Amino acid sequence: MGCKCSKLSTCCWDSEQNNPATEAPNAEPEERNELDLPAFHEYTVEQLRVATSGFAAENIVSEHGEKAPNVVYKGKLENQRRIAVKRFNRSAWPDSRQFLEEARAVGQLRNQRLANLLGCCCEGDERLLVAEYLPNDTLAKHLFHWETQPMKWAMRLRVALHLAQALEYCTNKGRALYHDLNAYRVIFDDDGNPRLSCFGLMKNSRDGKSYSTNLAFTPPEYLRTGRVTPESVMYSFGTLLLDLLSGKHIPPSHALDLIRDRNLQMLTDSCLEGQFSNDEGTELVRLASRCLQYEPRERPNPKSLVTALDPLQKDTEVPSHELMGIPQNGAALPLSPLGEACVRMDLTAIHEILEKLGYKDDEGAATELSFQMWTNQMQETLNSKKKGDVAFRHKDFKAAIECYTVFIEGGTMVSPTVYARRSLSYLISEMPQEALNDAIQAQVISPVWHIASYLQAASLLAQGKENEAQVALKEGSVLESKKY
Repeated sequence: MGCKCSKLSTCCWDSEQNNPATEAPNAEPEERNELDLPAFHEYTVEQLRVATSGFAAENIVSEHGEKAPNVVYKGKLENQRRIAVKRFNRSAWPDSRQFLEEARAVGQLRNQRLANLLGCCCEGDERLLVAEYLPNDTLAKHLFHWETQPMKWAMRLRVALHLAQALEYCTNKGRALYHDLNAYRVIFDDDGNPRLSCFGLMKNSRDGKSYSTNLAFTPPEYLRTGRVTPESVMYSFGTLLLDLLSGKHIPPSHALDLIRDRNLQMLTDSCLEGQFSNDEGTELVRLASRCLQYEPRERPNPKSLVTALDPLQKDTEVPSHELMGIPQNGAALPLSPLGEACVRMDLTAIHEILEKLGYKDDEGAATELSFQMWTNQMQETLNSKKKGDVAFRHKDFKAAIECYTVFIEGGTMVSPTVYARRSLSYLISEMPQEALNDAIQAQVISPVWHIASYLQAASLLAQGKENEAQVALKEGSVLESKKY
């Protein structure tokens, strides 16, 4: 074992915890211009409904799915920016003004160590937050539920440092309070770097609860007063250090008993054997112990955590995605014939593929038939679809648009394929914005349909939006690979 309990000293509990923190060189991560994030924006419910394909169950990314009190969805704005949308339950945030003030304040923060807040929505009873979407799962998933390999020691140290830097940045910006800091609040971005979710910087709701129901992990002063303080956040950081050290979610009281008894073999993750020295193990345990002090004033502040964690870093030249075993961001899947046709803007080839596919992909989509299906209205609607199909087959795209529009406006049946066909018809008729709108609507109906993403890419290319088109193209290839 890399960390032998017999060599761990009682420095975990020594008087260093009361010494003033020394200045850390470059402790605060520098602001990066390349974050390229827009200013805080207030969205409408309809915009976010479209972005999340109607708040589709397939787009839920929160840990407990639809059972979570406040559900988080992944989504995509019209400009192809990926977002995470947190939708609060109806009883949360009854005071709209308070919600907006909180969101706007958190939305001023911009840092590479955060999953930054991009905007919000406050409309009627709806309260939604919009943040950067990070695709590579939570720290909880990588630590507790890993499938391929356990997280390496060097990466665990990097996680600890990045989180300390995130908290230091927030503290320096006047947002020292973070509610319910835990392994589910840490998310990995495209490059495999850990970032702290901005959602915890918001007050939860009018119920005032700032911690999950598991009282074993809450700071002792919170149990007494029900209030969160900056020192409470440091206590939660200590529980995260224990998670990183053990690979398990161990209650602090149990961990502290093990530390006091110097029974560190039960505390450290057996998967880490040989990856760290006794001194490194000792230092991390010491830091965790300082954070978990019963008296809040005896805990460190974020700056001193950064000072202590920075010298411990290993393999600093190795990118995070390598340490994590995550495919590099630029690694694209091979494109299918449809994807290639979109890149070439070969609209004739796209037409041939859609014509050959027919309506096969409507099976299982959210198609709807109303009770009017056997009425004359339904018959007329179906006839307009059939006429549109004939026009589409014979490349009479103006007639196809007209007939498909009658079918869509009839409202008795919803078909993603009709939207896809009208999208291509618009594209060939040099109406790229209308084509994009239809491609987005096709994805609202069928969130995991790759053709909708490919048509968005073609529509964006037609508008000269190369970067956004590449995002849509990559998403289409990923969805297609999952389907087949």
